Amino acid sequence: MRLTLRVWRQRNADTDGAMSTYEVDDISPDMSFLEMLDVLNERLIVEGEDPVAFDHDCREGICGACSLVINGDAHGPERTTTCQLHMRSFRDGDTIDIEPWRAAAFPVIKDLVVDRSAFDRIIQAGGYVTAPTGAAPEAHATLVPKPDADFAFEHAECIGCGACVAACPNGAAMLFTSAKVNHLNVLPQGAPERETRVLDMVAQMDVEGFGGCTLAGECATACPKGIPLFSITGMNKEWLRATRKAGKR
Repeated sequence: MRLTLRVWRQRNADTDGAMSTYEVDDISPDMSFLEMLDVLNERLIVEGEDPVAFDHDCREGICGACSLVINGDAHGPERTTTCQLHMRSFRDGDTIDIEPWRAAAFPVIKDLVVDRSAFDRIIQAGGYVTAPTGAAPEAHATLVPKPDADFAFEHAECIGCGACVAACPNGAAMLFTSAKVNHLNVLPQGAPERETRVLDMVAQMDVEGFGGCTLAGECATACPKGIPLFSITGMNKEWLRATRKAGKR
C-alpha cells in the first residue's frame, strides 16, 4: 500500500503546531497502525529528521497509551485501540490525517503525545479503597451478587485512554470518571468511601478543566472497551445521593 500521511507536528506545548505531509510505501495491510508509524519513523531517522512522537506501550489493546485521532475519529475508523487497528481498514492511495487528542485538559507535550495526568489526579481524588485488607482474602470471603460483580467488571474495563474526552464535542471526562466511580461504588469494599468518592472525583474533574457533559453520546461510541452511556447517569444519581446526604449533616 502507498499512503499519504498528514501528521500533526508540534515541538512542545509552548509552540504552534501544523500538519506535515509524508508519503509511505510498501505498507502491508496486516501491519498495525503503530507499525506503520514505525516504518515512517525509521525512514525519518535515516534521513536525519526528527521522528514523530507518539504514545505506545503494550500494543495489545490493554494499556490505553496509543491515543491518536485518525481521520477525525478517536482511535480510527474501528471501535478498537490504535495499536489494534490494522492497515487493512484503509485503501491503497488513501490520505490519512493523524492528530493528538484535542482537549484543554490534555495539553500537547510533543507531536501526537498529550499529557493525560489529569486522569491520574481524578483517580487520586477518590478512585481507591482505604479499608485495610492485609493479605489477599479468599475469593468467597466477601459475597458479591453476580449482577453487582458484572456491573463492576464492566466498568473496570476502562483503560483510561481518553478517547471519550477526544470524541466529546465538549471535551468532557464524564464517561471515564463514571466508570471509575461505579466500579468501586457497587462493591462492598468501596462502600465506606461511596459518598466522598463521587463528590471528590467529580470536583477534581471540574478542577482539571474538562468540559460539561450534555449526553451527546460520542464518548460511548468511541470507547474501545464499550463502557456504556448509562454509566454517566448512574454516577449522576450517586452524586445527587451524596450531595443530599452531605447537606443533611
